Amino acid sequence: MATKRPLSEVQGTDDSDRPLTKRRSEVDPESLAPSETLHKLSYPPTTTPTASKPIPFQQPSTLLTFSYTPDRVLEFNNSAMKHYVDPPQGAELSYGYDRWIKRPDEKGRIDHLLKAWVKVRGGGSGGGIGVVLWRGVMTKILIAPYEDREGWDLNVMCINGTMFFEEHLWDERLKEKNDMAPRQRTQTYYGYAFESWCTSSNPKRPEALPGHRRGWGGDVDTNVQWCNVIKTKLGDTRMVIGGEVDCVRGDYNGRNDNLVELKTSMSIRGPQDEARFEKKLLKFYFQSFLLGVPEIVVGFRTPNGKLTTIQSFKTLHLPRLVRGKPGAWDPSICLDWGDRFLSFLKGHVGQKETAGPEPKVWRVRFVPGVGVSASLLDEEGVKEVEGGEDRVGFLPKWYWDEEVGKEDKVLPEVSAASETSGGTGDGEEASTTVPSGWQI
Repeated sequence: MATKRPLSEVQGTDDSDRPLTKRRSEVDPESLAPSETLHKLSYPPTTTPTASKPIPFQQPSTLLTFSYTPDRVLEFNNSAMKHYVDPPQGAELSYGYDRWIKRPDEKGRIDHLLKAWVKVRGGGSGGGIGVVLWRGVMTKILIAPYEDREGWDLNVMCINGTMFFEEHLWDERLKEKNDMAPRQRTQTYYGYAFESWCTSSNPKRPEALPGHRRGWGGDVDTNVQWCNVIKTKLGDTRMVIGGEVDCVRGDYNGRNDNLVELKTSMSIRGPQDEARFEKKLLKFYFQSFLLGVPEIVVGFRTPNGKLTTIQSFKTLHLPRLVRGKPGAWDPSICLDWGDRFLSFLKGHVGQKETAGPEPKVWRVRFVPGVGVSASLLDEEGVKEVEGGEDRVGFLPKWYWDEEVGKEDKVLPEVSAASETSGGTGDGEEASTTVPSGWQI
C-alpha cells in the first residue's frame, strides 16, 4: 500500500516556478518577548474535517480593481489589466531574461489594500468586516494543515472589530528572498515569462511588438500588477481580500467570472512528477478560489524553459483530480482549519482590541507539526514592526488617525444564495443563481 508522503517530499516549487527554500521557522515560538502568556492552537489533523458539516465559503464578490504602474504608483483603473491569448507553440521562457525588471521583495505591508478599502467604504467605517488581508496571507493560513516545512509569522491588529493581517518577514528572510541563486532566479523568471507569452492588450489577438518575437506580451516588469479586491465570508467571518490577477479571458465585465490565473510546472514524465504536480495544485487552488478566479491555465515546460504544452483547469474541479489518491489534500479540512484559526484569533486578539494611543500588535506564528501561537508584542517588538516608518504598529498613521474612534456603518450583506459550502469541488448543490464562472 502506498505511503502518504509529506508536502515537502513532493512539492518542489512554488507557483509560477518560484522555488521554495527548505527552512523551518527562524525563531523559536517561545522567544517572542511577549508581554502576555502565549495562546496556542494545536496542529490540525488531515484525516477528516473536525466540523460536523463543511464550513461554508461565500462566493467572492468584486469590490474594485486597481493597477500598479511601472513606477509602482497605485491607480484606481485597469491600465495594468491584460487579456488571455494562447502562447506560441514551443515558446522560450528564457526570452527577455536580461531585460527583466524585478521589484525587490519587501515587507508585506497592507497600505495600498487599505487605500482601496477606504475607497470602497466611502465615509463609512466598514463595520461587520472581520478580516482585511492580502490573498497570499490567507492562502498560507488555509494550506497550513498540509504544510510540514515552511513556518510563517503574521502581525495582527484589531480596530473597531476588524482584524488586519500582514506577513512578518524577518530581515534575514528578506535578504534570502532577494539574493536568489542563479538557478532559482532563472526558474522564477520562467513563470513571469509565461505570463507575458499568454497575455495581450487586445482580447482577440497576440501582441506583435516591434523588435520582439510575435506573441511576446512585453518585457517583464514586476512593478506592474493588476489587483482585485473582493469581499467574501468564511463561516461567520466576513473578509476583504486583495490580490493580483494575471488576466481576463475576452472582454472584462467588471466581475470575476472570466478571470484567469497563469501557472507553470515541469512537464510530467512519470508518477513522481505527477504526485509533485498534484501537491502544487493545493496552492494553485486556494490562490484562485479565494478571489473567485474560475480558470487556471498551466504551462508545462522542460527543465531548460521550453514550453511543451498548456492545459486549462476549472478551479472548482481541482479537488476531484486528487481525491482518493495517497496523500490527497482536502479543501474541506483547510476551510475548517481556517475557520478555527480565525475564531481562535477573535477570542484573543478581538477581545483585547486596540484602543487608546498605544497600539496592540499580536505576533501569530505557525510552526509545522506544532500549530499556532499568538502573543501580544511588547514595546520593543512593536517598534521592530514599525521599522522606523510613520506607522502605528504596522498600520500607516493616516489610516490609524482616520479609523480610531470611527462609528460603525455596516456594508450590505451578500445574498445567502451565493454561498458555496466547503470548497470541495463537488458542486452538485450549487445554485443556478451564481455566476457561471463559479459553477462546475
